[in-house]
Amino acid sequence: MKARVPPVALIAMIACLALAQVQAATDLRVALVIGNAAYTGAPLTNPANDAKAMSAALKGLGFTVIELRDASKAQMQAAVAQASGILRGRHGVGLLYYAGHGLQLDWRNYMVPVDARLHGAADVREQTVEIQSVIDAFRVAGNRMSIVVLDACRDNPFADSATGKGLAQMDAPQGTLLAYATAPGNVAEDGDADGGNGLYTRYLVHELKQPGAKIEDVFKRVRLQVRKQSAGRQIPWESTSLEDDFYFDPKVKVMTLADAERALEDSEVLAREKSEWARIGKSIEPADFMAFLEQYPKGMFSLQAQSYLDELRQLHARAKPGVAVALPDVRNRYATGDTLEYERIDGYTKLVTPVVARVTFADNELVEINKGQIVLTQQGGVLRDALGRNEPERLDFPADLTGGKKWRSAYTTQRSGGSKVAAHCDYEVVALEDVTVPAGTFKAFKVEKVCETSSAGLLVSKGTTWIDPTTMLNVRIDTLTRMGGRIQDFDTLRLVSVKRAVRRAAAEDAPQANNR
Repeated sequence: MKARVPPVALIAMIACLALAQVQAATDLRVALVIGNAAYTGAPLTNPANDAKAMSAALKGLGFTVIELRDASKAQMQAAVAQASGILRGRHGVGLLYYAGHGLQLDWRNYMVPVDARLHGAADVREQTVEIQSVIDAFRVAGNRMSIVVLDACRDNPFADSATGKGLAQMDAPQGTLLAYATAPGNVAEDGDADGGNGLYTRYLVHELKQPGAKIEDVFKRVRLQVRKQSAGRQIPWESTSLEDDFYFDPKVKVMTLADAERALEDSEVLAREKSEWARIGKSIEPADFMAFLEQYPKGMFSLQAQSYLDELRQLHARAKPGVAVALPDVRNRYATGDTLEYERIDGYTKLVTPVVARVTFADNELVEINKGQIVLTQQGGVLRDALGRNEPERLDFPADLTGGKKWRSAYTTQRSGGSKVAAHCDYEVVALEDVTVPAGTFKAFKVEKVCETSSAGLLVSKGTTWIDPTTMLNVRIDTLTRMGGRIQDFDTLRLVSVKRAVRRAAAEDAPQANNR
């Protein structure tokens, strides 16, 4: 009897598993560990201890460690160059761990050397080390993976030199994980002398030493423990674009497909976990998922449980999952004669610019604003915007909105006379809450949106929109747009006033006269 030929998919999976084993065994691992504490006039308690503990943990995990304590700018820059040089061309794993003072200036993050003397914003670029420079050095080295860990959000004594509290949000480049001791814009606890380490690093060192520590599991469990220990005051945060698995333990055995299947079939622990998940999987109580994660921190459903927990913390007591609000008939969203006045606030200059949108024509399908300067559909499609772009397939408003609702809208965008570019937006309703703008206070759905294009120099737009469900009008829109990682726009649009023309009943609706 002829041997059966394995399916192509199975052959590919086995090949990938074998490759993962080879990579785990041969990766060059280099870590740059910096702990700055001895600042003149603003010393910290634990960064030097944190650096010592991290260095010991990483050495035990096969990393070549370059360690600096209480470093000057020149020493930090030289160490970055040294780490990049060791990694260059080796397709290895580079890691930066930094504990000390950090600050943000114009949405860019900086590590503060102990010899810095910052009296204003102009001193920051000259006397500090930008975190992006380390990411760039890892990229130039050709790393297959880069890990950046920042325990650098302690209360900032250089506040007059910064443009925001804590560190600014950064998007992880391809093959990179960025880990913050606390969420962007917040501060972390330095800890006391008796503890020996800062709160975040204490749990990070502990989790790194756990057998078979996969990178996502490590930071997930650290986040859980820090959040519990700080009673929610400090919540670690990550941004990742990793595409490969990575285990801190270099001896970890990557399971073959057969091993994995047998482990799933034979595990009594898994059976109990499945039973518990079936019991609480549809719960809307954060405590249920917190208890589940404590019992099964590395289980099959732990990532999903963490995601549900994060979502419920946002929605709890603000928007009730499962309670939908149907939007009004879309044919009545705009009518000829409507006038909407907004104000646009530039995020950098704080300059306020009035924006007036007059509906000069509207029927059941088509809407023209300011005599055709902007052309929309009643469903929210953009046939022409103020920049001449055409995005008719984009769905900003589904038929109903409900707490936790998610949807994706794939569409093409095209400037007047330009080529079409594929794009998509991901939306999520995260709350039903009161929002106050110059036009008044509205009970509005808060919708978070992330849009990307497939063009060269990737354009990424992140925004938050508050939608009044009684009119389907945007009450407020916050937008941050990046091109190739650089911020292009950062502004807020707020409703100042709205004058609504008289609506007719839907049964009487007919195309209105063209008053263009």
